[in-house]
Amino acid sequence: MLDLRRPWRRLLNRSVHSAWRWVEHIGDVAPGTDLADRFGTFAPGACLAFPLSDVVNAAAIHVGRDTLIGKYATLAVGYGPTQEVLPARGLVIGERCVLGARICITAHESIEIGDDVWFGQDVFVSDASHGYENPDIPIGRQFGAHQPVRIGSGSWIGHGAMILPGTTIGRNVVVAAGSVVRGDVPDHAVVGGVPAKLIRRRDAAGGWARVVLEAPTLTP
Repeated sequence: MLDLRRPWRRLLNRSVHSAWRWVEHIGDVAPGTDLADRFGTFAPGACLAFPLSDVVNAAAIHVGRDTLIGKYATLAVGYGPTQEVLPARGLVIGERCVLGARICITAHESIEIGDDVWFGQDVFVSDASHGYENPDIPIGRQFGAHQPVRIGSGSWIGHGAMILPGTTIGRNVVVAAGSVVRGDVPDHAVVGGVPAKLIRRRDAAGGWARVVLEAPTLTP
């Protein structure tokens, strides 16, 4: 017997997808929208894709010109929306950046991302973690020190990488997918691994030299 419901199901399926594409387009955060107006800066040409995961304390977040941030992003400054005292420029994202879907950036003191920085998907960046020194207090209640993070202009942060508190990444650096980075990474370097180590860097002759078993300078 011919299933007469199938054409209707196809039509409904097409309608749902069409409606969702329209909602995604209308829901994008762009200059002139209510959420963009709540940011410290949301420069011309910038876009935060819809749906988003969360934006916490937008007044302390600054997004540069022509920067694109993918779907399901989390951008946060502080420990929650009720925090009264916040850094005025807790999270600063430069111009012409492309930050992939499902990124999570949580700033408590200062995270700065330079111009023309690209992230893959699922990248995590934070300037604070948890302490563990007191054995009588649950780790989740032991707030760690705030250690600013800097990511230099022109760098590429691969899919699923984690940039930990106290990290400074130089200009035009490649961070391999899945890496966990903490410490100082020099300009024009390639790092990868858990923990991330230097793999290659630009030499004095302008070529790319392979580095054997050398780790970035770690901060205590």
